[in-house]
Amino acid sequence: MRRIGTFRAVVCLVLIASASRGDGAGPEPPKDVFTAIVGTALGGPPSAVHGTDGRHHVVYELILTNTRAVPATVQAVDVLNGANDTTLVRFDGKQLLGMLRTMNARPASNLDLPPNESRLLLFSLDFPSAGMVPRLIDHRIEALAAVGPAAKDPSSIKYRLGPVALASRAVPVLQPPLDGEGWLVVNGCCGDTGAHRGAIHSINGRLFDSQRFAIDFIQADGEGRLVIGDPANVRSWVGYGARVRAAAAGRVVAARNDLSDQMPGSLPDPQTITVDNVDGNFVVLDHGQGLFTFYAHLQRKSVQVVQGDRVAAGQELGRLGNTGNTSAPHLHFHVMAGPSPLGSDGVPFVFSTFDVAAVVDEAALDPALSGAARLPARTSLSSSKRQRQLPLDLSLIDFGPSARR
Repeated sequence: MRRIGTFRAVVCLVLIASASRGDGAGPEPPKDVFTAIVGTALGGPPSAVHGTDGRHHVVYELILTNTRAVPATVQAVDVLNGANDTTLVRFDGKQLLGMLRTMNARPASNLDLPPNESRLLLFSLDFPSAGMVPRLIDHRIEALAAVGPAAKDPSSIKYRLGPVALASRAVPVLQPPLDGEGWLVVNGCCGDTGAHRGAIHSINGRLFDSQRFAIDFIQADGEGRLVIGDPANVRSWVGYGARVRAAAAGRVVAARNDLSDQMPGSLPDPQTITVDNVDGNFVVLDHGQGLFTFYAHLQRKSVQVVQGDRVAAGQELGRLGNTGNTSAPHLHFHVMAGPSPLGSDGVPFVFSTFDVAAVVDEAALDPALSGAARLPARTSLSSSKRQRQLPLDLSLIDFGPSARR
């Protein structure tokens, strides 16, 4: 792509380099290093986001490719501050394996990087303050791989790859997309597991991670129940039918309103799910400056907007449902850098204000989803007010009237 522009850039670099060598000015260029394994960042520059744990999170992915016919094995990856080369964190062993994915985003079974194949490496870094977040992140890999073009067997290697410059633009501040108390964050940021973290899709000839910061919102009542009655009935779920609202003023660029609810309890047959119906009934809003919000799994015939409509912040878009690829009524919400829910780069966001009531134990989630157990009752909880933070995974949060400003 853009062959003419690339050629011009190369010519300019050659001329500049030639001039520098001719007059003896400037430092010596670094020596070239043969790298059998190469690393490239997936998507645009990441931004740090302030989470409800008080830390600042940086989430991104590298695509590691073994370019040679010699098998390779990744042994360790050091994350470096690009400004001073200090090591921020080292990943190896089981922790590194937990971050590695095959190209279909499934967990890798080992640290091998077979000849002429690629793997995805998921990074979730966190820092105690915004001032400690580096502007440039670099990586140093240790592995067994080809040490030269003619190598026939793997040897120990160590070199740099995949530098990542952080974005300078501010994280968007949004209004809550829901009203009321007891909203549980499921499949949220910022670990290496969860349905959204590995939801990397090949769309329109490219790889995208649109759901890096996606949240599934499921509502609990005051007694901690997610479902009251038969879990197979969508109307037994506490949050079913909740009003879904625009998180900011914008224009509707896509919407769907015709799909029926799935029966809760399990995901639909994968053979019935396509890129056209995976999100169920939905709305996509364009907020300008390359920022879009996405609201999915809405009730059939509840969507109140159509393509081209302009909406105000807080305006009702539809009702929470269970359409598309879903096993229980919830609102799927994420923010992205393009209009396609699957084929866009996912970006972080914060809500203007909300309350955190608790962080739920992961072991309690599945029993609560089945109706066999409850989350903590409201009377046992003490909420804390938050402003301009991203609710993290398993946070139980409140969007009361005071939160909708």
